[in-house]
Amino acid sequence: MSDRVMQIAREILDREGGFVNDPDDPGGATNHGVTIHTMRRLGLDLDGDGDVDMADVRRLSRAQAEEIFLDHYFHRPRIDDLPEGLQASVFDMQVNAGANAVKILQRLLGRMGQAVTVDGAIGPRTIRAAHVAQAAAPDHLADAYGIARRNYYFALADRRPESRKYCRTRAGGKGGWIHRAEAFIAPRFHLSDAGFKARVAAWD
Repeated sequence: MSDRVMQIAREILDREGGFVNDPDDPGGATNHGVTIHTMRRLGLDLDGDGDVDMADVRRLSRAQAEEIFLDHYFHRPRIDDLPEGLQASVFDMQVNAGANAVKILQRLLGRMGQAVTVDGAIGPRTIRAAHVAQAAAPDHLADAYGIARRNYYFALADRRPESRKYCRTRAGGKGGWIHRAEAFIAPRFHLSDAGFKARVAAWD
């Protein structure tokens, strides 16, 4: 395991924080970014009582979450086969939004003229298309993906008012989802405060 990938995983853990059980979050109870649904799928009965419930989510350690991230959200989805410049953002989004991370990439590649199926799975065609796109736009592909992530969050909040609190703070500024996407976008492509307020004005 490279030091670079381990560092990416640790930075994701820092962004995710600890235990949260927000009723507006479709992911349900979460600890270190790992949802109760993921723990049930993996059979992580940490207290040995025969089921996977809230108590098990609370018991999940940071080290266990890091192992899950690396195995189930980086290597198994084949993010390590994508161009290096994309890996951190797609990995972060895979933890945050599952297969939607790859669908966002596949739609972007399609808009760039690459023939890929939008199925949320990284296979030979997606890998090849990503490398072709990276070679064609080496200074822009990671930014384009980050902007597509930001647009995905905005579109989700447009459709689902309960999710708007993740895009916009109570004070009206950028929320966690937008900061998360822009962490992988060059500063020149960040929304200004005025631009952000204009984008979310229809939510009021």
